[in-house]
This record gives sequence, structure tokens and C-alpha cells, in this order.
Amino acid sequence: MASEGCCLFLEIIIAILLPPLGVFLHYGCCSLEFCISVLLTILGYIPGMIYAIYAITVVNPDRHRRDYYEPIVA
Repeated sequence: MASEGCCLFLEIIIAILLPPLGVFLHYGCCSLEFCISVLLTILGYIPGMIYAIYAITVVNPDRHRRDYYEPIVA
């Protein structure tokens, strides 16, 4: 099985070639990051590629899931 660093490297290479696909592999289809990546790629390839690399390397999906799905207790 491939290491996490190898998977990250492959996701970045895929994000350079086709930005929404790299984000899709990392976050899934109906995520906010994927929608932003598709929109930016439609508006221009370079902004889509920059955002895809940013979303894959910097944004932590576990933190966002924890913030959105945590129940609010009064």
C-alpha cells in the first residue's frame, strides 16, 4: 500500500493536470472545495490549478467536518 506522502504527491500531480479531479479525489463530489475548484477552472485554468493545490495541501478536511457536524448544546 502506498504511503500518505505518495498519495499526496499523486493528488498534486493530478491537480496540476485536471484541477477538479484532484480535489474530487481528496474531498469527494459534493464538497464546497470541489465546487469552488470547478468554478475557478471554468473561469480560468491557472486559478483552478492554484486553488486545487491549495485545497489539497493546506485545507484540513477533518477540522471542517468537526466544525460543521458538531451538535450545538445550549
